[in-house]
Amino acid sequence: MKLTFQTAEVVEIIDEAPNVKRYVFRIPEIPWCDFIPGQFTMLDLPIESSQTTRAYSIASPPSKTNNTFELVIVLNPEGKGTPYIFENFKIGTRVPASLFIGKFGKPRPPAFEKDLCFICTGTGIAPFRSMLLDIKNYNIPHKNITLIFGCRYVHDILYRKEMEELQNELSDFSFIPVCSRETSLSWQGTVGYVHQVYKELFSHKQPTQFYICGWKAMIMETVENLKVLGYEKGDIKFELYD
Repeated sequence: MKLTFQTAEVVEIIDEAPNVKRYVFRIPEIPWCDFIPGQFTMLDLPIESSQTTRAYSIASPPSKTNNTFELVIVLNPEGKGTPYIFENFKIGTRVPASLFIGKFGKPRPPAFEKDLCFICTGTGIAPFRSMLLDIKNYNIPHKNITLIFGCRYVHDILYRKEMEELQNELSDFSFIPVCSRETSLSWQGTVGYVHQVYKELFSHKQPTQFYICGWKAMIMETVENLKVLGYEKGDIKFELYD
């Protein structure tokens, strides 16, 4: 597939968590950033690599009023792409960005006739933030929505305050962060892994559409576990990070 690139300019950088930054880009050539929540963009980086483009899920909702979009990026010290971004991207930095692509899109009817369960780890929360804010912004009718977010420590919970506030702003939405290594007594949430949570919540096989995003090992294990619970292939969509 041949990609179409536009120039994207960094207009804001936010430190979200240790080794995680939020980058807000503006595309001057277009009037607004209208895309399907869940899609991604490719950044073409000036790095020494046989593959200079890197894919990042869009964390912001689509807009018909502005031309900005947000990416949430975790530093991979062993890679070439994210070290370049963390070292070189400043306010005003310009980079070629593809127009938005991907089939991991927001649920459409009849998906909203079922409960929705979003399962993710790390920056895999990005497409679900986009979907949730779009559902809120357009007041899209829905049934129960559960977001199960896995990380290591409390300080790794991305968009925590926003997701907690969204529970009060979006009807029938539950945010369940799960920390695998947190030992602080001040943490009153779930300790462990995402698997134990969805297994317990969906053991009765209520009609549910699952969306999964994150590292490959987590996704493959989740898919197999959901099949054991009795869910079909059509009930499960996923986007994996290599």
